[in-house]
Amino acid sequence: MLLHAIERGVDFRCCFADTGHEHPDVYEYLDYLRDALGIEIEVAKADFAKRIAGKAKYVREHWADDGISADKIELALEVLKPTGNPFLDMCIWKGRFPSPKGRFCTEELKTLPITNQIVLPILKSGKGVRSWQGVRKDESPRRATYGMHEMLDYGVWAYRPLLEWTAADVFAIHRKHSIKPNPLYLKGMNRVGCMPCIMCRKGELAEISRRFPEVIERLKEWEKVVSEASKRGCSTFFDVRPFADDKYNVHYSTEGIEAAARWARTERGGKQFNLFTEYEEIPACSSNYGLCELEESA
Repeated sequence: MLLHAIERGVDFRCCFADTGHEHPDVYEYLDYLRDALGIEIEVAKADFAKRIAGKAKYVREHWADDGISADKIELALEVLKPTGNPFLDMCIWKGRFPSPKGRFCTEELKTLPITNQIVLPILKSGKGVRSWQGVRKDESPRRATYGMHEMLDYGVWAYRPLLEWTAADVFAIHRKHSIKPNPLYLKGMNRVGCMPCIMCRKGELAEISRRFPEVIERLKEWEKVVSEASKRGCSTFFDVRPFADDKYNVHYSTEGIEAAARWARTERGGKQFNLFTEYEEIPACSSNYGLCELEESA
């Protein structure tokens, strides 16, 4: 979409919402785009410090009345402190992770920070804003219902110029301008937002666990922290109950992301591991969009 905007010759400001849940390759790619295109990319970042402080106050004053033990309250207060990571801080404040049915992450980590930190100051200066959104209809059933133009809050118009584009069209404009695609597309990823996204598919989660085991380890630590900040005492990144059975000796409250990653590497409805993928060497390039072949030919 950025390349399309440059081709159109429009006067734009480019922004990125830093969720704190991105792969390091994403941040490196932003620097690459800044240098390759000679543009500024503004960064918006959510801050949950005040909301976490408000929750800590509530925990001190009301959790005991709700029957929560003193030990549990003390444990919660120890983790109810801002870390500076927007995604983790959001989950500490909420006491839970987002889910397919509770997708508050986009609003809290992207929409509101961009609106408050970039859009509203422009509107206050007396200028109008048209928000270009690079979504495509074939990305999901929900996005297939989107229109090209839509009125948003504060009189801002959403404009979705890539709505009818295919994935092939997207990578074609990269090649046209000699811009490399995000390297994660060459490492088996279907999307390059949060890693993993709560809408992550099984195959992509399997690829993440193989290529980036440090991501799984990070989420294990986050699950522990968010669980301690939760009144329920348990919060997992994915709902692992559908595949937490005795065969894999999964304990729902302690093996959330680990159990999900293990299940993602199975076949036949979670009944067995694929021995070939479990023990084969991880390929240097793996793309669901045929980009490896294009890279070789280039």
